[in-house]
Amino acid sequence: MGEDARASQESSARDANDAGPHLGARGPDAAAEPIECSIIPNGDSSSPATTRLYKKRWLIVCLFSAYSLSNAYQWIQYGIISNIMMKFYNVDGLAVDWLSMVYMLTYIPFIFPVTWLLDKKGLRVTALLANALNFSGTWIKVASAKANLFGLTMFGQFVSSLAQVFILGMPSSLASVWFGADEVSTACSIGVFGNQASCLNYT
Repeated sequence: MGEDARASQESSARDANDAGPHLGARGPDAAAEPIECSIIPNGDSSSPATTRLYKKRWLIVCLFSAYSLSNAYQWIQYGIISNIMMKFYNVDGLAVDWLSMVYMLTYIPFIFPVTWLLDKKGLRVTALLANALNFSGTWIKVASAKANLFGLTMFGQFVSSLAQVFILGMPSSLASVWFGADEVSTACSIGVFGNQASCLNYT
């Protein structure tokens, strides 16, 4: 009877070890390499999930903040020189105002598919698409610096506004995936900071 109990305990211990988080290959000198991790509750009775924390996580969130800034900078960049834009493209003030309003209007229909894409494909795909759109929209607007190409400027602004939809939904997800429970709010704040810092350029 006692032997059966001991065998059952040893079997349970082996199962617990097998079910534990595998954070990489463990070589003979693995004990000398500390593993930095954070325990985040799942909200149920099961064992908490273990998040591997990498030192480069701060670089990642700063890079995100930088391209968030570069996208938000384009939001009202034409509005602050509307008189120049009206003369250059020979359009009225309402047309120039639409260059900023398109940022807000694009968000409404596209936030739902973009959120679905973030949930299904993850941060990597979403971030790459956001950067590609931001890059493309910027260069389209550079190419549209001719008096008869206001329509192309509007299209470039639309592409940049589409990139914004991807970017605005990412800070909380980025913080929860890359950072520990006690760092989530800090990481999320840094991610949002880039978007807000762009407004300093217009003051």
